[in-house]
Amino acid sequence: MTSEQGSTNDMRDGTPPTAGSAPRRTPLDAVHRRLGATIAPFAGWDMPLRYGSEREEHLAVRQRAGLFDLSHMGEITLTGPGAGAALDHALVGYLSALAVGRARYTMLCAEDGGILDDLIVYRTGDEEFLVVANAANAERVLAELRSRVAGYATELRDDRDAYALVAVQGPAAAGILGRLTDAPLAGLRYYACLSGTVAGVPALIARTGYTGEDGFELFVPPGDAERLWDALTDAGADDGLVPAGLSCRDTLRLEAGMPLYGHELTDATTPFDAGLGRVVRFDKGTGDVRFVGREALARAAEAAAGTPGRALVGLVAEGRRVPRAGYRVTTPDGTVVGEVTSGAPSPTLGRPIAMAYVDAEHGEPGTEVAVDIRGGLEPHRVVALPFYQRPR
Repeated sequence: MTSEQGSTNDMRDGTPPTAGSAPRRTPLDAVHRRLGATIAPFAGWDMPLRYGSEREEHLAVRQRAGLFDLSHMGEITLTGPGAGAALDHALVGYLSALAVGRARYTMLCAEDGGILDDLIVYRTGDEEFLVVANAANAERVLAELRSRVAGYATELRDDRDAYALVAVQGPAAAGILGRLTDAPLAGLRYYACLSGTVAGVPALIARTGYTGEDGFELFVPPGDAERLWDALTDAGADDGLVPAGLSCRDTLRLEAGMPLYGHELTDATTPFDAGLGRVVRFDKGTGDVRFVGREALARAAEAAAGTPGRALVGLVAEGRRVPRAGYRVTTPDGTVVGEVTSGAPSPTLGRPIAMAYVDAEHGEPGTEVAVDIRGGLEPHRVVALPFYQRPR
């Protein structure tokens, strides 16, 4: 998720395609063009950024529901009796302990503890796991997993072309999806999944998302994607469901304080730097599981328990100018104390917001700081993350 300019500069899994390469198209590309979406190259794909007003799409997801095409994400399947143990070795999480039908947020780290990607892993069977990687990092994740699981009793399969991924997110999402499936959605917990049929389409139904709202991600055969999209559109018409692009997905995740690879998370940061040390499991069962990066991460955990050098914080602007990734955070008198990692106008808060790494002594909520925006020091206030949480 390296930086891109404009309204796409902070979106998850975004990186420009290799120079000269033609972007791939998702199974829903014709639908997006028919709807008049603004299409742009994103992580090697042609993706819809917005269909009209990204602010209106954002607010629709917060208040009603939005429909997203996420078919650019990278799916990798591991099967076999050693699949869980292989993932325990390859990733920082304790995946073999995951119950069938549950999902877990985890990370792929290098030997030095740097984050190579953040992932969601679904346990879809006793001996089967689905790993979902960010689009821009999918090739790297695939190569790393192939290397790391060698010698375990597992088979790794590149399933990136086996799925289209459609997400319906927002307060009305469960009601809309419930009209199209007999699957027991009411009993489906957050970060859980089940197999079912939606509008006659076989699907892995996951209660996951990247918006801060309730919602579902539907993994379906690519040939059925358009049929599913149309059925969801019809089912949600009375609820105010709208197609939503990647631009509003970025502002939604930013309000929810969710990290973005290439911004808050990089191969130069550890999970502890980002305040996500909880995803690192040093206790993986009764055995001594030597997972990749363990020694470096143990040192990072010890450092984080002492006096941390920096903190990931939220910033709320006092004015109207928008802080962007890479802008310097300073004290009010101009001493540099950090750097913005993501920033955008917040439709929900009605003012610009940002995430930033700052010196720990300037990371307390309520601290007054400034952001250097094109030579002007704009006042900001440090706040605890997230900026927004949906009503319970």
